[in-house]
Amino acid sequence: MKITDLLKKESIELGVKAADKEAAIDLLVSLMDRGGRLNDKAGYKEEILKREAHSSTAVGEGIAIPHGKTAAVKEAGLAAIVVPDGVDYGAFDGTDANLIFMIAAPEGGADLHLEALSRLSTLLMDPDFKEDLVHAESKEEFLKLIDDKESQRYKKKASSNAQGYRVLAVTACPTGIAHTFMAAENLEQAGKKMGIPLKAETNGAEGTGNVLTKEEIEAAEGIIIAADKNVDMARFDGKRVVMATVSEGIQKAEELIQRAVSSETPVYRHSGAVSTENREQGGMGHSVYKHLMNGVSHMLPFVIGGGILIALAFLLDDYSIDPANFGKNTPLAAYLKTIGEQAFGMMLPVLAGYIAMSIADRPGLAVGFVGGLIAKMGATFANPGGGSVNSGFLGALLAGFIGGYIVLMLKKAFSKLPKALEGIKPVLLYPLLGILLTAVVTTFINPFVGAINDGLTYFLNNMGGTSKIVLGAVVGGMMSVDMGGPVNKAAYVFGTAQLAEGNFDIMAAVMAGGMVPPIAIALCTTFFRKKFTEKERQSGLVNYIMGLSFISEGAIPFAAADPIRVIPSCMVGSAIAGGLSMAFNCTLRAPHGGIFVLPTIGNPFGYLAAIVIGSVAGCAVLAALKKNLEV
Repeated sequence: MKITDLLKKESIELGVKAADKEAAIDLLVSLMDRGGRLNDKAGYKEEILKREAHSSTAVGEGIAIPHGKTAAVKEAGLAAIVVPDGVDYGAFDGTDANLIFMIAAPEGGADLHLEALSRLSTLLMDPDFKEDLVHAESKEEFLKLIDDKESQRYKKKASSNAQGYRVLAVTACPTGIAHTFMAAENLEQAGKKMGIPLKAETNGAEGTGNVLTKEEIEAAEGIIIAADKNVDMARFDGKRVVMATVSEGIQKAEELIQRAVSSETPVYRHSGAVSTENREQGGMGHSVYKHLMNGVSHMLPFVIGGGILIALAFLLDDYSIDPANFGKNTPLAAYLKTIGEQAFGMMLPVLAGYIAMSIADRPGLAVGFVGGLIAKMGATFANPGGGSVNSGFLGALLAGFIGGYIVLMLKKAFSKLPKALEGIKPVLLYPLLGILLTAVVTTFINPFVGAINDGLTYFLNNMGGTSKIVLGAVVGGMMSVDMGGPVNKAAYVFGTAQLAEGNFDIMAAVMAGGMVPPIAIALCTTFFRKKFTEKERQSGLVNYIMGLSFISEGAIPFAAADPIRVIPSCMVGSAIAGGLSMAFNCTLRAPHGGIFVLPTIGNPFGYLAAIVIGSVAGCAVLAALKKNLEV
């Protein structure tokens, strides 16, 4: 698929004057819609703004490539505007963007368009080509310039004969649409300029492209890894490797190439650890948080699926048959509860296993799983069979970290073994000694962790009504502080952990608090229309669905645009909802689902009331803080 297959004349506008970034986005979305690429204009813009709230899609040198992949897109397409005077798009180099391409990709659709999009990203790295586009006098000339450049570039590349490369590179970003390919192109162009042949492998959304061969790796002087996600590192064992971010691949290509061919660059030795994660931005705290979130993200499907099945079993059972066996009195209820318990029972081993794997790569997985099981059992040296202490979530969390770092310690201890014994390390030494040592340490700490858990459970169970309401307000309010950031995640993980301890009311307060921000904003855009632009009012409608689905991220674009007013308003509403959920004794056995799991919630009508009251309160505060827009 060629670039011009995705870019219609109707979706191009030349000589644009854009007051700001939002105005540019509005125009591009309208052009995309004019080209017939969208089935939900407001939903597509919502996705674009969500991506921009994460980080600007300006790539410097006067270029920006906003993009969104969503169900709001009917078919893949491009839109383009030329802004001769430029518009501030938040570029890292401080330049205004005067050439902006917007990408639309359908959710779950074929990825054939990604090759064309990668081509566009690489072509734009040629400054002469970029200037030609900016000064195009007609849409037809604009399209012809792209078509000619694409044909010239890729015909030449296809006909070039094989050669040896002094430097090889791997580029990868989490989305794999634009930055991956721009870094690859910039590195190849810089290598050509320096007289150093370079080949770049791209780990894009459509898979791996321009794959490095074994022969090329063996012949190369150095390797550049410009990536923001994990890549296959074992193949580079024994080569000089330079680690960098994908942005550095775009901005500092020549510097990276110089380092790759320098004799001072250290030789990489693959130990099985995840070697692309040496660029920690926040020190030890950030590292711990990242490993914890890796465990939690893998754990949640088990908790959500198992928790909802258990809740459905109680919903469908007959309490009067045998109150002591409630949940398993009827065959259907017993079946659902048994499956749910098995899924839910995987929560702690999976948490520990993926924390350990995040730390020590694949050798840590089995070690962490077993450590999590030991914590779940509550094994002690006095009672190896378990059951005497309640180590729970905290014990599994610690077991994951203990297992991961024990494996790293073993890797270091066995690093001097003869090459002939390399094969026995991952299949014998790491699992045998790792599992044993992790089990011993976890068994040792289980009584202490159990005492902490028992103390916390006793404290929570014996909290008075007022204290519980305050706790609900606190965890509910935390869900609105940073909309998915560390504070939000801390409240969410606390609620999830309490599910394992049987404290279902805390999880209910957490979800209530997380549902309020999008709903409060949606209400405000509906009933106080003069305080929002037309585009914001359209986006507000989508927030009804996102809020009811417990997707707090719907509030992010509004919070990013006006944090001083939006965040405090949402915090007030979330705190009220969380506090009322506790006051009404609402319970929730699954950490997600929103309105769709309402029948399984304890006191569902009270829960609905808590969310409605909290949302109305948040809406009222936001309406009071925001001023009407000037017409």
